[in-house]
Amino acid sequence: MSIKIIVMDIDGTLNVMGKGILPKTKEVLMKAQKQGIKLILASGRPTAGMIEFGKELEMDKNGGLLISYNGSKVIDMETMNEIYNMPMSIEDGKAVLEHMKKFKVYPMIEKEDYIYVNDVFNCMLEFNGKEINILKHESRNGKYKICEKDDLADFVDYSLNKILVAGNSDYLQANYKAMMKPFENHLSCMFTASVYFEFTAKDIDKATALEAVLKSMEIDAGEVISFGDGHNDISLIKYAGIGVAMGNAVEELKDIADEVTLSNEENGIAECLLKHIDELL
Repeated sequence: MSIKIIVMDIDGTLNVMGKGILPKTKEVLMKAQKQGIKLILASGRPTAGMIEFGKELEMDKNGGLLISYNGSKVIDMETMNEIYNMPMSIEDGKAVLEHMKKFKVYPMIEKEDYIYVNDVFNCMLEFNGKEINILKHESRNGKYKICEKDDLADFVDYSLNKILVAGNSDYLQANYKAMMKPFENHLSCMFTASVYFEFTAKDIDKATALEAVLKSMEIDAGEVISFGDGHNDISLIKYAGIGVAMGNAVEELKDIADEVTLSNEENGIAECLLKHIDELL
């Protein structure tokens, strides 16, 4: 069965930190679209933080889709219309934010142009051996302004596509089970990076959103190749006819992938596609 859809996570997969999309990877993906293959980006990022990657790949001219918030929302890039949306209830959002007050973490929620936090001056985390300003990182990636709210649980009167919780990786590892315990039976709770733990509506993941939109396009999972590097890509890799883990992926993803390609810094997506799609050579 020929490949009709290429699905890619962004950070650690398509995107190289500090470099963006590498030229070879971009060239191969542009060729793929000329062959009629559609691109889908599937990320934990909010929609606003994905658009620039889609436009760089001209997905807005080639029927591309954006799966954002770990599968909670899907946007058609040509029209920017929302074609799938599964937020959590207001009550669940409030309950999660109230529960997070018990932990040494930084919850973040968004609405329109803003990311809302408790304290803009309490924002430093250790990541990969370096201290980073996690609010600056998130606001820049998501194209948000930052606004303080003393009580996020009290502030929220709208449904959320996700609640992002940041924390030092050792602390999250030690506490994530307690963080998710009240919600594990009716929300999706997962790591998306060592310093990120996220909450979305029940049974939401990248593959669920992908299956929903592909069904309307009459495309089978066997016609999909997917690429990822993190725990939140597991459903995507299992779903696709060819599920590919990047060379820099977590071991759990490599263990269940059909293939392991080179790292994102070595044009792993391009090298794999060249092997599977003759027309790209």
